[in-house]
Amino acid sequence: MIDYSIFFIYDDGIKLEVGELLTTERHQFIISLLKKQGTIKLQELVDLLHASESTIRRDLVQLEEMKALKRVHGGAALLQRKGLEPSTMEKQNKAIVEKQSIAKLGSSFVEKNDCIYLDAGTTISEMIPYLKDKNVTVLTNGLMHIPKLIELEIKTVLVGGTIKFSTNAVVGSTAVQFLNEYRFDKCFLGMNGIHQEMGFTTPDPEEALMKKIALRLSNESYVLADSSKLNEATFAKVADVSDAIILTDRNNEDAIAQFKKNPKIKVVTI
Repeated sequence: MIDYSIFFIYDDGIKLEVGELLTTERHQFIISLLKKQGTIKLQELVDLLHASESTIRRDLVQLEEMKALKRVHGGAALLQRKGLEPSTMEKQNKAIVEKQSIAKLGSSFVEKNDCIYLDAGTTISEMIPYLKDKNVTVLTNGLMHIPKLIELEIKTVLVGGTIKFSTNAVVGSTAVQFLNEYRFDKCFLGMNGIHQEMGFTTPDPEEALMKKIALRLSNESYVLADSSKLNEATFAKVADVSDAIILTDRNNEDAIAQFKKNPKIKVVTI
């Protein structure tokens, strides 16, 4: 429950109602609420602050320019902490419908008899059922993919190396050496951040290196990520955003429009 006592301001003994809040005070409230909730809807802010939609939109634009938040479809969200890596369990239940649709789109780029690299990640995992009849050869560092690949009897090579327990990814120097021995028709990568200036990023430098090598060794490269990852940047850079085709959903139309203005960036939406 919101403590509505914070909506009142005393100025020389005069009690000001919510509608009289100054811009800086609205900004402080928005940031405070985001820290509690993680995300917030535009209409929720309109109702809570008794302000017009145009006023709240302007506030969100200003706060985004100050790098205090990022705008998403229908509201705003906190920026990711650069080094924070959600676990596989935490990721699995987020944006499930979008992930499945993006994965299906990604699989449409796979041709029969392709040799492909599947990065560790929950969105990439959703691609596997669509590969059943394509006679592909898969190389992967994602341990979570193995049960599905075995069940569907898809020819698979598993990268050897050190297991990162939080994301079920195989990483480390052995994995890097292993990966460098192969070449791919296509690679499909998950990503934590996609930013026009800062590029494709992920919190863990070891995972970033695996993604970077796979991208370099592939004839074609695709990054699969739901639109909440757009305009985000995390700790370790993988590549420039022009180095792979971005496959995403349409839930962040403002960000997608910005990306599509750059002719070097290729974005395909579901």
